[in-house]
Amino acid sequence: MRIEVLVEGKTESAFKPVLLNFLRSRLPGAMPRLHFMPYDGRIPKEGKLRRVVENLLSGREPADAVIALTDVYTGTGDFADANDAKNKMQQWVGNAAEFYPHVALHDFEAWLLPYWSDIVKLAGHSLNRPGACPERINHNRPPARRLMELFQAGRTRKSYNKPRDALRILRDKDLAVAANACPELKLFINRIILLAGGRPLL
Repeated sequence: MRIEVLVEGKTESAFKPVLLNFLRSRLPGAMPRLHFMPYDGRIPKEGKLRRVVENLLSGREPADAVIALTDVYTGTGDFADANDAKNKMQQWVGNAAEFYPHVALHDFEAWLLPYWSDIVKLAGHSLNRPGACPERINHNRPPARRLMELFQAGRTRKSYNKPRDALRILRDKDLAVAANACPELKLFINRIILLAGGRPLL
């Protein structure tokens, strides 16, 4: 099983090693070949996304499945919510049965918020957790912006850096904790598990 995952470049470097470690524990003997295709910024849209997916599914080494993972908050206003983002990506690609659109709601950093105690230690600040439901933090002040503000206000005065700090937050963590707090993350992880023939997270 070969799965191509289209992601923002910085998300790939922060999330891929943690995701792979988690999946290996859930899919002993059935681990798919996951290839992350990073983009500098956001993943393609409209006709370009369709062409990328078609090429991946019909190339010299065709993928068995293609997953597109986008933030709902892209800074452009393209997507109103998670369903709108997934519907638009599906419309752009068309009827490819092996294409699966997924989202981080409202951005990747929402999936870090369940590890709040580690975040405040790294930032050197003791702000309260911004709500119990990370994926409800919306376009007005998305999770990435909140983390930037937290790190800049902390003792270290360093800016939040996704490849560096997200990996530090997630290192050695059980992704099931974040998946249980973030339904879109659980859908994404379960998509991979189901494609590989495993038992999904409940």
